[in-house]
Amino acid sequence: MKIVVIGGTGLIGTKVVNNLRQRGHEVVAASPSKGVNTITGEGLAEAVKGAQVVVDVANSPSFEDKPALEFFETSGRNLLAAEKAAGVKHHVALSVVGTDRLLGSGAGSLSGYFRAKMAQENLIKTSGIPFTIVHATQFFEFANGIAQSGADGSNIRLSPVLMQPILPSFTHVYRVSGWQLRRVAVSFAVSKCLTSRVRVFMNPNTEFGIL
Repeated sequence: MKIVVIGGTGLIGTKVVNNLRQRGHEVVAASPSKGVNTITGEGLAEAVKGAQVVVDVANSPSFEDKPALEFFETSGRNLLAAEKAAGVKHHVALSVVGTDRLLGSGAGSLSGYFRAKMAQENLIKTSGIPFTIVHATQFFEFANGIAQSGADGSNIRLSPVLMQPILPSFTHVYRVSGWQLRRVAVSFAVSKCLTSRVRVFMNPNTEFGIL
């Protein structure tokens, strides 16, 4: 099966590509550095030609409100249009856990980045292409950046919230009440939802895994 991974040279994308290739799939790692640009459309039609599945794990280069929204809307529209034209059968996207519940109003109630992710999800849901959206919690690799964003000299100020970080490539199998569960990486969950009938779940208060 031909699978195109948008953002296939990034943190999660490289691991998704490796996971899928190990399962014997024909995988295209698509990114601007590989001549595939979802913003300009460069190389997009050729990349998705003949693909059965497209996996989108690309991320906005900016977390500011307007640039993030422009990225996900422009990239999403271009990508989904190219998929429709090519007859792609399934679209898989990586998003953020809780995005669909952050519906408050007023200052600080919803970051511009989450609005952008919600816009991306809405484009996917109304595209007419069968889809899977994998909602992930924060990655361990970004913990340092989160801390630094709250730094003020020698002090670091962070919100008093619970967080369930996950690794990009780690799998541990365990059993609960007869069910075999896996505490897994995002890359594993994205890859797995393409190859079997599974339910991907994420609970910020417990575990991330698949049944």
